Amino acid sequence: MADTAAPATPGPDARKLEILQHTLGLDEYGRRRIDRNHFVTGPGGIDHPHCMALVRAGLMTRAPGNPLTGGSDLFQATKDGRAYAAEHSPSPPRLTRSQRRYQEFLDADSGLSFREWLQADASTRRSLADPSTCEQPGRERCR
Repeated sequence: MADTAAPATPGPDARKLEILQHTLGLDEYGRRRIDRNHFVTGPGGIDHPHCMALVRAGLMTRAPGNPLTGGSDLFQATKDGRAYAAEHSPSPPRLTRSQRRYQEFLDADSGLSFREWLQADASTRRSLADPSTCEQPGRERCR
């Protein structure tokens, strides 16, 4: 007999984890995408009650709205909030060899097409992935 149950919707704790991950610039697996620590929402916003619950739990702090935030409250993750996000984020899925290679290409952000990147030798790929080499001659494609 086929399972006809409705798909599970994320519970309140799942939404709180998503808010902490977004606040800290993490992906859904807790890996850093960008360096940040802020979340802006105001009373009446869909995430405001979740953020207030995180403040009560000691996982976030709240600063009242100001002109810079458009009058909305500014929330920041605390040390405990960072630890919570790290502890409760799931492990990333296991990637195949091809998926890992493509992820390396994306991480390198070399300016090369995937085909060009594949044709480059391993030492060239490593140097393309190293941002400190962008100052070297011949690295016009670095941003």
